[in-house]
Amino acid sequence: MPLAGIDYADPKKNNFVGKILMAAMLIALCILMLKQSPSFSTPSVFSRHESGVTHVLVTGGAGYIGSHAALRLLKDSYRVTIVDNLSRGNLGAVRILQELFPEPGKLQFLYADLGDAKAVHKIFSQNAFDAVMHFAAVAYVGESTLDPLKYYHNITSNTLTVLETMVTRGVPTLIYSSTCAMESLKRCRSQKLHRWLPINPYGKAKKMAEDIILDFHKNSNMAVMILRYFNVIGSDPNGRLGEAPRPELREHGRISGACFDAARGIIPGLKVRGTDYKTSDGTCIRDYIDVTDLVDAHVKALEKARPGKVGIYNVGTGRGRSVKEFVEACKVATGVPIKVDFLPRRPGDYAEVYSDPTKIRNELNWTAKYTDLQESLQVAWRWQKSHLNGYGSSMATS
Repeated sequence: MPLAGIDYADPKKNNFVGKILMAAMLIALCILMLKQSPSFSTPSVFSRHESGVTHVLVTGGAGYIGSHAALRLLKDSYRVTIVDNLSRGNLGAVRILQELFPEPGKLQFLYADLGDAKAVHKIFSQNAFDAVMHFAAVAYVGESTLDPLKYYHNITSNTLTVLETMVTRGVPTLIYSSTCAMESLKRCRSQKLHRWLPINPYGKAKKMAEDIILDFHKNSNMAVMILRYFNVIGSDPNGRLGEAPRPELREHGRISGACFDAARGIIPGLKVRGTDYKTSDGTCIRDYIDVTDLVDAHVKALEKARPGKVGIYNVGTGRGRSVKEFVEACKVATGVPIKVDFLPRRPGDYAEVYSDPTKIRNELNWTAKYTDLQESLQVAWRWQKSHLNGYGSSMATS
């Protein structure tokens, strides 16, 4: 029986309180240890939307065109995430961009394959994108005729995955980098709404991807811009980026790359396929667009994109040049008398494709500025000479 004026502590109550205090101390200790751990970090700025900052996902951003687009976006104060599986892109291009823009929250690179739907969904769930600039694609006409399934999977299927994920995560804007390879001559010139006539798997795969986007857009408020273009040339005028295709892909690559390889002696000469087309000199006619102009068109498309609207634009100079003209310009630009072998036609090539840029000039206020073919080739040639091993060259930062 307790004595008057004296309280005795309940041992059960004290034991319970002690356990709570001990648990609280352990939790506090764990939090402190986590904060001191290298693996602990605050949420990334890339994972949240920020007023006044537009976060753009650039698929294929380690590639030739994608890296130049990322450079322009970063210069214009966009926040950029590059996603690339490096099957065609170059990590060296990403490293140069990282050196040029080292500030936190400006640029991040994520290694991933768009064919992996789980990886794509994870990237979108962990990042707050305001727009997607979709460049990632295999893009060689000749290769597409040899391995069409690769092209339908890489272009059409992967675009569907990106679009579905954008819808799931509520990303409002898509800038789709397409091609004139899907179009007949008349359509690429005039943009009249008649039937498309793609004649190679690359063009067909791009057309299917466009059809998916346009069908989806009929009942969507997404802002969509589709840019169609053909032969891209040139490189960053300041010499920071260039084109460095993998050696095993040289046979299928752009004519500018083949010209430079011939000028450097990597290949014995240049092979021109097809001299019997119904053109002025028998060779194909193309609209060659400088990469700097091309990315400028993509940025203007991003700036002008509006919810619920879709814009489709041809991007080019509006002037066609024959392959023979191009070769002569390359000879002058490199100063090398390149040997030329004329061979039969390559499957899947059009005789003549060049754009009518009237619509993009009127609606986006865009006009090609780098239209001197020889000058664009000279700029690209300077990069090639100072990067003899591509981005792996010891002179890569020159």
